[in-house]
Amino acid sequence: MSSAAITPDPSPNDPLLRVRSLVKRFPVRRDVLGRPTSHLEAVAGVDLDVHTGETVALVGESGCGKSTLARLLLRLIEPTAGTVEFDGLDVLHASGRELRTFRQQAQIIFQDPFGSLDPRFRVLDIVSEGMTHLNLSRSDRRARVAEILELVELSSGVLDRYPHEFSGGQRQRISIARAIAVGPRLVVADEPVSALDVSVQSTILNLLSDLQDRLKLTYVFISHDMSVVRHMANRVAVMYLGRIVEMAPARDLFDNPQHPYTQALLSSVPSLHRDRESRRIRLVGDVPTAIDPPRACLFASRCFRRIDRCTESVPPLEHLPTIERDHTVACFNPAPVTELTDVS
Repeated sequence: MSSAAITPDPSPNDPLLRVRSLVKRFPVRRDVLGRPTSHLEAVAGVDLDVHTGETVALVGESGCGKSTLARLLLRLIEPTAGTVEFDGLDVLHASGRELRTFRQQAQIIFQDPFGSLDPRFRVLDIVSEGMTHLNLSRSDRRARVAEILELVELSSGVLDRYPHEFSGGQRQRISIARAIAVGPRLVVADEPVSALDVSVQSTILNLLSDLQDRLKLTYVFISHDMSVVRHMANRVAVMYLGRIVEMAPARDLFDNPQHPYTQALLSSVPSLHRDRESRRIRLVGDVPTAIDPPRACLFASRCFRRIDRCTESVPPLEHLPTIERDHTVACFNPAPVTELTDVS
């Protein structure tokens, strides 16, 4: 057992998942000797705590680093810097037996139910793939998978069928069954309904909520759909170009957003009310590149509340005396949405 992975026993109040200063840079240019000369900064110093039983949502535009962060949390890709601790285990230095145990306790549901299931495998093989450590007989394995399928509202009659025989919603139920089959405590749901028909999305979201209650699961829920996030999340972390720019309990974030980017995201949620549509914030300006980004606020080029300081340094993610205790924001000029002037 690796001594580097041993940490003191966590207290009951400690988060299940603790992330500190997590960074991921991908080399995009190299010199003649193959040494990286330029990097794309996909995740830039993220701090995140996830407590047992809660749902923390990661939201933001496409390309903001949500899915990369998800894979870093599960060590599906290796970070450039930072730490990830799961229930006291240093995940990034775990190896062998410790890492196998972590894999059982932390699972992922992928966005695409069509691409995430091996078309050569039957449902029985897909769901039971992670059960090899249980040493079950063939009959016990079928019985166990049948029980799991019942949890995701599929019948045992589908055990010997292949993925191409199912609809998108049914395939996602199979993906969920695979994720919960090994008895995880943490599930990362990476855009679990974005590839599904709108008519199916609500049933999958309700299933995820029911499973969380029944199995005592903790979720990291990734989405760009703010209406889905409002339904699912206890806390929300808003990401922009690899950084968390605002984090708060879901109700507080939706009722009292402070960061101009969060306010723009929320104003873009479709509404049937004409007055709300008239207050939509339309961002102008260019999105800066994530390749060797400047050490300044990356949202400054699109921000309607930019001040000189925004182009000189990076705003820290911190609590402000004017907002709730658990509400943090990375902005040099935050303000409630009620104080906005016309920015369309």
